[in-house]
Amino acid sequence: MDNIWFIAAIWIGLALVASLISIRVGISVALIEILVGVAAGNIHFGDGQQILRSTDWTNFLAMLGSGVLTFLAGAEIDPVSLRANLRASMAIGVAAFLLPFAGVWVFAQFVLGWPIHQAQIAGIALSTTSVAVVYAVMIETRQSETPLGKMILAACFINDLGTVLALGLIFANFNLWLLVFVIVTCVMLWLMPRWTEFIVVRIGATRVSEPEIKFIFFVLFFLGGLASTAKSEAVLPAYLIGLVVAGVFLRDKTLVHRMRSIAFAVFTPFYFIRAGSFVSLPALWNALGIIGALLALKMVTKFIGVLPLSRMFFMRRREANYTTLLMSTGLTFGTISALFGLQNKIIDQKQYSILVTVVILSAFVPTLIAQKFFEPSRRTMEAWGRLYQRKVGKPSAPRACVAEAGQQRCVR
Repeated sequence: MDNIWFIAAIWIGLALVASLISIRVGISVALIEILVGVAAGNIHFGDGQQILRSTDWTNFLAMLGSGVLTFLAGAEIDPVSLRANLRASMAIGVAAFLLPFAGVWVFAQFVLGWPIHQAQIAGIALSTTSVAVVYAVMIETRQSETPLGKMILAACFINDLGTVLALGLIFANFNLWLLVFVIVTCVMLWLMPRWTEFIVVRIGATRVSEPEIKFIFFVLFFLGGLASTAKSEAVLPAYLIGLVVAGVFLRDKTLVHRMRSIAFAVFTPFYFIRAGSFVSLPALWNALGIIGALLALKMVTKFIGVLPLSRMFFMRRREANYTTLLMSTGLTFGTISALFGLQNKIIDQKQYSILVTVVILSAFVPTLIAQKFFEPSRRTMEAWGRLYQRKVGKPSAPRACVAEAGQQRCVR
């Protein structure tokens, strides 16, 4: 079936089904889209052709969905809150990376018998925390606006930064393009806040043409192109760009809502459904023992690293379990790391399928448990922020908000 309209109708139809199921059962739409992708990816026509057809444009939309979602996750991190919760975010993020990375690496090399570089790819792929899944859950439950929610998102950022650094330091192709990419990214990170604020305040405002959104997309595409040329990943600079413009987005919530609507309505369904479609149920059955062992190892090492620290930073048992389970998720950078290993002939197709299946299961299993059994109330998450500030530092000054040029501007 090569009709582009029918292909688009199937993808969007699956996204619609996932939305309706999500509303009905009260589970994050990201998880339902992954499950829908698993189901559709294992259904074939009579001639053996897969019903969920992937094309260049669906792959591009999926890649764009992961990039925009990663950017928005960074843009949701309040810089003031990040500095206020830096101690907890840093400790939890570093522990959530180091223990799974070391544990899976040792297990893959000495128990499964994988060569050292293959074992390192496994450790990197399963050390990640899914910014995409955690952010989607936070937005749906409105937890991204709470101190605990912001701390978790910041810890996810630090966790995945460790993953990126490990992948880069161990396997990076050090060449001129990589140097150009690093230099240009650093310059853009320095200039983006003032450029974005200028466009939003002086040009954007209420323009129907949405120049500020087009500017953000232009920067993401440009840096993504440089990253790809340097044989890196296009989503890597997206989080950093989101983080440096977070202050501008904090003052213009309308811009955040518009970009969020575009992302969740059009782009992210392609990403989550495509992620689920990578799971081959026959392959899952044949390697069930290895997959189960790696999934259990990832979650156990995350619990060993994150749960005691969560308790140490004044979380009650419910909030500590919730934080640990969300930090146990994986998707975007996990699949990126596995795909990097496959494309560079470090791991083979069977190992890639095992790692991607574990990564996708880690996106679903911990999040489902967290939402169904440990999800704290918004009031509790706000209370943690006040308790944390009393214990480790001065309470942040109250924020005063005034209306300016049709936008809400907040100062401390």
